[in-house]
Amino acid sequence: MANKLAIIASNGGLFDAYKVFNIATAAAATDTEVAIFFTFEGLNLIHKQAYQQLPMPAGKEHFEQGFKRANVPSIPQLVELAQELGVKIIACQMTMDVMNLQKEDFIEGIDVGGAVTFLDFAQDANVTLTF
Repeated sequence: MANKLAIIASNGGLFDAYKVFNIATAAAATDTEVAIFFTFEGLNLIHKQAYQQLPMPAGKEHFEQGFKRANVPSIPQLVELAQELGVKIIACQMTMDVMNLQKEDFIEGIDVGGAVTFLDFAQDANVTLTF
């Protein structure tokens, strides 16, 4: 059986995005099947406009130079890499309905589904993470 990683992304900050996409791309690069379920503020991480301008948390501006020095990819670059590596991106239908968002508000290539869609993937995952 192949390794499977299930991630729930419910927070929408810049550091959350790096955690989610760094782990997802690292796992996918090692032949792990990965799915990420984006819900509540986590939808920011795949929203067409929001994911391109996630703010640096207050008081953490010094990280900006560190990211540049370490050649850390931008969030849009990490999202693109995740998709190239076959990471399944699932936007939560219920949250989209509550927030009056449509599939068109998000990046290309995502799936929209409810908790059951994610649970179908996660039920036999080797690891499940929440950010």
